[in-house]
Amino acid sequence: MEKYLLGIDQGTTSTKVVAHTLEGKSCFLLQKEFNCVFPKLMWVEQDPCDILNTTITCLKNAVKRIKAEEGEILAIGITNQRETTIIWDKTSGKPVYNAIVWQDRRTSDMCNYYIDKGYEKEIVKKTGLIIDPYFSATKIKWLLDNIDGLREKALEGKIAFGTVDTFLIWHLTGGRIHATDATNASRTMMFNLDKQEWDEDILNEFNIPKEILPEIKDSVADYGYTDKKLIGEEIKILAVLGDQQAAAVGQICFTPGQLKCTYGTGCFALMNIGETPVYSKNRLLTTVAYRLNGRPTYALEGSVFVAGAAVQWLRDNLKLIKEAAETEDLARSLDSNDGVYIVPSFTGLGAPHWDSKARGVIVGLTRNTGIAHFARAVLEAACYQTVDLYEAMNMDSGIPFKSLKVDGGMTDNKWMLQFLADISNIDVLKPKITQITAFGVSAFAGIGSGVYNSIRDIEKLWEIDEDYKPKIDEDKRNMLITKWRKAVEIAKEYK
Repeated sequence: MEKYLLGIDQGTTSTKVVAHTLEGKSCFLLQKEFNCVFPKLMWVEQDPCDILNTTITCLKNAVKRIKAEEGEILAIGITNQRETTIIWDKTSGKPVYNAIVWQDRRTSDMCNYYIDKGYEKEIVKKTGLIIDPYFSATKIKWLLDNIDGLREKALEGKIAFGTVDTFLIWHLTGGRIHATDATNASRTMMFNLDKQEWDEDILNEFNIPKEILPEIKDSVADYGYTDKKLIGEEIKILAVLGDQQAAAVGQICFTPGQLKCTYGTGCFALMNIGETPVYSKNRLLTTVAYRLNGRPTYALEGSVFVAGAAVQWLRDNLKLIKEAAETEDLARSLDSNDGVYIVPSFTGLGAPHWDSKARGVIVGLTRNTGIAHFARAVLEAACYQTVDLYEAMNMDSGIPFKSLKVDGGMTDNKWMLQFLADISNIDVLKPKITQITAFGVSAFAGIGSGVYNSIRDIEKLWEIDEDYKPKIDEDKRNMLITKWRKAVEIAKEYK
């Protein structure tokens, strides 16, 4: 009988369920897409029922498929889009409002109020985060302040808050478990890194009742089991990780200094810094990479809000391409970018700038500018933003990087990976495992079920598929980066 570990990878644009063998090989992937809605400028929402229903559908189909093959599912791991905020009624399980997505900027003015009040220093010291609409705390406060009667229900214990992992666990277990893991908790702006618990002072400052918050568990822990009526089988949920932390686990970033970057809707660089948190002087984030047996391992993280989403913008909004894959040949058709730069700050700029009001800009247009220039500029933008992140990490950590491990949908683009190696001046490594985020959380579920004894067993499963080495000279590299940074300044000034 073949034995499997299932990874639920609930992302911003789709839900996936990936089945892995105990040797770390992905056997099949089931995926369902869903949409965001944009009620107002800079607002981004999703229907939580879409998130839940796509997860249930994929999971049920995976269970049926494995049963038909007479296989056995040992455990499930859940990894998820982080910071996205959901509040639901404890009795009915129904959301009280749409999910407010991590990209949403509606609380910019609220954040500026707390920054002007001088509160950011305390937030950084306690949570490792800066004050920004990106995180969950101000989203929760907005919901409690703007939905009639919601604060009263919160005080009466009638509603529950969760990031997406918590919302899924609640429903998959039939409402038995209200819990999150330390990695997701560390993205809410309410989690004290030193104490590894919800911070009472922050909750009081934002007027968020502790009663609505989930229990915080290790990344490998007992999160209950799936409701047989819902899924068709009772299966233990034994691991939970935020999506970028799951990718870091899947990329075997278990040693301080190891660095990965995921290119999906956004672009996220995560570097292991060990068991002692390092607080950034360059406006990076300090976050929990994973927590095992009560002991957290920390990471520095840089978050870029728009990477693959800019390719979607070319396709869906501008109608310049029909498929994302077209960008590779378009970019390769040019000898240079001809001075054309796109700064895709559609929802503000993330690290290291953290400018929520910056707007997207295009610079360097001429009569010669065509579709290929737009495609190339969007791909280059993801790479330039990576350089901004890892240079800041280098300054904070003092650790020189020898390589960058990459994953995510954009890494199918070989032209982009070569340009990334060129512009960052380090080797870019792509693993053989394709669904690295689902693999990471499946591997942790394997630790929970006893398949693997420790993270050292997981290390043996990782192999390099492609290795890209820098090919351009230093003068050209510096010239390209200098022009990029001039374009970024324009984006920050245009408000």
